Amino acid sequence: MKNKNRLTEEQQKDAERLKAIYDSKKKTLGITQQDIADELNITQSAVGHYLNGRNALNVSSALMFAKILEVQIEEFSPHLAKELELMYAAAQNIKFVGTYEKRPSYPLISWVNAGAWAEACEPYNIKDIDEWLESDINVEGDGFWLRVQGDSMTSPTGLSIPEGMDILVDTGREPKNGSLVIAKLDDANEATFKKLVIDGGQKYLKPLNPQYPLMQVNGNCRIVGVVVEAKYRFV
Repeated sequence: MKNKNRLTEEQQKDAERLKAIYDSKKKTLGITQQDIADELNITQSAVGHYLNGRNALNVSSALMFAKILEVQIEEFSPHLAKELELMYAAAQNIKFVGTYEKRPSYPLISWVNAGAWAEACEPYNIKDIDEWLESDINVEGDGFWLRVQGDSMTSPTGLSIPEGMDILVDTGREPKNGSLVIAKLDDANEATFKKLVIDGGQKYLKPLNPQYPLMQVNGNCRIVGVVVEAKYRFV
């Protein structure tokens, strides 16, 4: 039986640098080799082979390691970084601007927690958050994501935000007439998602779905935040 091709000296150094980065950051990032394996959709032993220099890194695996470890590819593989730069330049005919840069992320919380946002010192426990979603939107205050429930904001025409969409809430942004807001009514246990309408000094919460009634609000309603982004994921 023939032995597998041995790594070149350059590839071996890539593995050594990558393992050193992993060992230095795994505690801070709270990750294990199994976490990396799950992200790369490979086995834990395959991750170990990359880190221990048994398998050579390629551009695809290097990109994923860079993302997970929050570093630039050139920090552990200068030659793959150069290869990626050439690939980008050839494919897009533009100046290479670098690899993955981490964007701000915000927790996906429940509608009950959203309703308690301004009432509790800690409306949620970080340990209970299963998902953190990224956004490049300029969030002025604290932010969080909600997953839309029900069809009250599903419109047959124009703007429609159906069930299942993720919406980013900015608790520091000033609500205006026409803003999409997360509000908490005094007699409700959880927050609600509606369009804010201000007419003659009177405020209303308007569903985008015309089958739902317009709600007039006075001192019985607190605006938790303004929705600044909505996106839909298929996986």
